[in-house]
Amino acid sequence: MVLDASPRLDAVFHALSHPARRAIIRQLSAGEQNLSELAAPLKMTFPAATKHVRVLEHAKLVRRRVAGREHLCRLTAAPLKEATSWTEQFRKHWEVRFEALDSLLEEMKSEDRSRRS
Repeated sequence: MVLDASPRLDAVFHALSHPARRAIIRQLSAGEQNLSELAAPLKMTFPAATKHVRVLEHAKLVRRRVAGREHLCRLTAAPLKEATSWTEQFRKHWEVRFEALDSLLEEMKSEDRSRRS
């Protein structure tokens, strides 16, 4: 079980909290890209993309290497596994709740149909 008080988990969720960083992760899932390639579809400046990549690096979701003047980034998805494990512990709870809601809605539909008849 993943602990709730995990600085690494906090960093991952913080990194995932911004849509631009989620978009960067999505882009990197296709393979290594440089910062300009990451910034272009997001219509953001190079410095703005760099700030987002730094947050992703802090969470260990992205590794950056410098090749000449190019900063190449690649996804390191292992920290996502910890976040998935943390959220997974709530799945059974929500499945039970949704099943109960589904049953209630079916019951209400049946009652409504019987009143109309």
